[in-house]
Amino acid sequence: MVILDGKKLSSEILAGIKKEVLKDAKQMQLDVILVGNSPASEVFVRRKNVACLTAGINFVLHRFSKSASLSELKKTIKKLAATPRVSGIVIQLPLPPELNKQELFDLIPPEKDVDILSANNLGQFYSGNLLYMPPVVGTVSHFFNKYKISSAGKNVVLVGAGRLVGFPLSLWFFRKKATVSVVNEFTKNICAYTIIADIIISGVGSPGFIKGSMVKKGAVIVDVGISFKKGKVSGDFDFKSVAKKAGYITPVPGGVGPMTISCVLENMVALNKNRF
Repeated sequence: MVILDGKKLSSEILAGIKKEVLKDAKQMQLDVILVGNSPASEVFVRRKNVACLTAGINFVLHRFSKSASLSELKKTIKKLAATPRVSGIVIQLPLPPELNKQELFDLIPPEKDVDILSANNLGQFYSGNLLYMPPVVGTVSHFFNKYKISSAGKNVVLVGAGRLVGFPLSLWFFRKKATVSVVNEFTKNICAYTIIADIIISGVGSPGFIKGSMVKKGAVIVDVGISFKKGKVSGDFDFKSVAKKAGYITPVPGGVGPMTISCVLENMVALNKNRF
């Protein structure tokens, strides 16, 4: 069993980003919008800050209360969109359910949309015309390239059909000539899909949901379903039992988490090159 070491690979990517940043006369800046005080969001924001410091990128956090209005947030995003020194804008998820997320995402200019969530950039990605990848897709791509994992002709099961994980990954794997199944909360007998999968990626945020009995020997396991409970971080896979059967597996923490942040900054460097 091989551990897909996201922490180590992320450090390599950040080192490469720092070299690119040092070549650029313009100082790049990532602006993050945080609504509310979710413990999980606070952790992710701190990690983004540390990654930016490591890569030599300015980091600015804009805090809003949970009761912040849509108009208040839109005003800030429009201001950041028009500010030349701002290289990338991230709206930290989740947002309060009453807010229209897509309306906010679509205010971010394509060249500053480092999370690839605006309708424009998503459309470009789905049509195959975008040179950058959503962070989770970029993360999986980096892992597979680094560890020489091929998905062509493999059975891939994506647990969760969300727009951040399952939806963009399904398209990416289709292009890689994999056979893709996407299961969700309405799927009957999910185990029937996972037990024959060569590659399983889950991002539903249900701690320990997938057990060792649900995976076949040698499967590639990528755990995107990071959850926080009582200060402890957990993944969708029951690591202890799944690791006994997996061929490759990402740990939680230290797997997908640091990699997605590195991919956000990687996107920002690429987009920044196109602007100047």
